[in-house]
Amino acid sequence: MSPEAVFFFSDAHLGAESKEREASRESRLHAFLDSVAERATALYVVGDLFDFWFEYRSAIPSRHFHTLCALGRIRRAGIPIVYLGGNHDFWIGRFLRDELGIEVREGALELEIQGRRLWVHHGDGLIGGDLGYKVLKRVLRNPACIGLYRLLHPDLGIPLAGWVSGRSRHSRDARTLDGPRLVREIAAPRFAEGHDAVIIGHFHHVYEHREAGRDFVVLGDWIRHFSYAVLEGGVLKLERWTDGSPASTASGGLLRDLRTSR
Repeated sequence: MSPEAVFFFSDAHLGAESKEREASRESRLHAFLDSVAERATALYVVGDLFDFWFEYRSAIPSRHFHTLCALGRIRRAGIPIVYLGGNHDFWIGRFLRDELGIEVREGALELEIQGRRLWVHHGDGLIGGDLGYKVLKRVLRNPACIGLYRLLHPDLGIPLAGWVSGRSRHSRDARTLDGPRLVREIAAPRFAEGHDAVIIGHFHHVYEHREAGRDFVVLGDWIRHFSYAVLEGGVLKLERWTDGSPASTASGGLLRDLRTSR
């Protein structure tokens, strides 16, 4: 692995299950993060690392202590981390920035890395329709709404949000991915703007579309797929973390439900 490798992953939704049920995949994610500290120049968390995150003025969700430590080890190794809020963890606040040195961003990232022009977004709200979600998104991100939520004690607010998040996530997981539609509505407009790679999460399926030197990648998740993308030497690849080591999708489609169009 080249020291110029840049990693992208999304949708671990930590906290979505009981600690016992989640222990195995959480451990798998931590092993991946520890490996990143040894082989990356940057890490991009493309949203929904947590199934819910909310920072009270003097408290954060204690459930995610070990994951925060894993991110801290990457930062102490001198590797920058950019955290792009998703639709489940958009209430990311000052803690990750001030205590861990993580750059927290909202919306789309436009990057120039290794001679490539990348457009990176969590993926929510990008396709036509779903007006109800788009209205709800504006309401929930309103500072007044955030202030009112802080009035709830953490022991009430966090379980309540977890229940709501679970209903939203399971509804989306059950849907069939319409890859060609995502290409038309998300990737093609960004290619027309001059980007040559588009990376999104959110949909919990793994998908890639490649044409004339342009790449569109849907990252999958860390619930069923344990997948991520790596940009190395200007080449964007999808890989799966398995048994403590990466496996590339280029070697026979190791991601069993990987859908590819070219």
